[in-house]
Amino acid sequence: MTPPPAAPHPTRVVVLRALGLGDLLAAVPALRALRGALPDASVTLLGPRDVGGLLRDAGLVDAVVAHQGLDPLPEAVHGADLAVNLHGKGPQSHRLLRATRPGRLVGFADVTTGTVGPVWDDTEHERARWCRLVRETFGVSADPDDARISPELPEPLARAAVVVHPGAAAGSRRWPAERWAEVAARMAAHGDVVVTGSPAERTLAREVAAGASLPPESVLAGTTDVRDLAALVASARLVLSSDTGVAHLAPAFGTPSVTLFGPTSPTTWGPPPGRTHRVLWRGDTVGASYQGDPHGALIDPVLGSIEAAEVVAAAEAALAQGMRPPSVGTPQA
Repeated sequence: MTPPPAAPHPTRVVVLRALGLGDLLAAVPALRALRGALPDASVTLLGPRDVGGLLRDAGLVDAVVAHQGLDPLPEAVHGADLAVNLHGKGPQSHRLLRATRPGRLVGFADVTTGTVGPVWDDTEHERARWCRLVRETFGVSADPDDARISPELPEPLARAAVVVHPGAAAGSRRWPAERWAEVAARMAAHGDVVVTGSPAERTLAREVAAGASLPPESVLAGTTDVRDLAALVASARLVLSSDTGVAHLAPAFGTPSVTLFGPTSPTTWGPPPGRTHRVLWRGDTVGASYQGDPHGALIDPVLGSIEAAEVVAAAEAALAQGMRPPSVGTPQA
């Protein structure tokens, strides 16, 4: 019996990851594995233009079509040979891609849309989840810790500074400004400190800088786009933040970091393991399965339980050890 002809290799691929800075950077290892699986395909990312541009310049995708959320996709991406859902488990995101009539849809299994694929695991680390989807679909290796990128960047607004990023999208992930000020003041004894954030966080950044007696020019919040922020992080000595997008920029450029976690555990959103990145997390003290509301309006109690002295100690240890410190797990009370 003559075997059926092999399916043609896809030449036109679209990938949906229409999420924010940290979410998109968490897909870097999966995108790298996808590129390895389909080296001759033209890959278009459906996602934010600014962050997507970094990934395009790093060689992970060939083009970016600006898209956010689950609005209908433009006609320009209809009819691709392959659509890859790195956005969510479905069914909404599956339906969004199916509406473009691709030759094949790759995504997690979903009965309501008839999608066949690996089974979604809520407990899985975000980077590992998407690597597993690519690995099990295409039979290629996919390393969830391979998060580095190397796009061309502009001249940084400050070099070799300690970056303090006090903001976050939700109140549950915003550590108190007065504690950030205490940390920033201690870091100023070791060299330049800059305070970053979005335009909406400029008031917060000024409050932190004033509380730390930093000069007004140390406040860079509201003055940087994604490329400027990436250049700043790439040249920094250390990045201090809560669990937000900047925390994912540090691993992307190999910059040492200290990240404060809560309400979400670092087991699902933490940086790659190793000597470069430290995490502070108190969730284990209230139960290993603790999960707060990452979109809540009020600071999560687990995040709020982290004291300024702990952050200072982790940051000073990182600086003292040449910014290649051993990882730190759950701080002890």
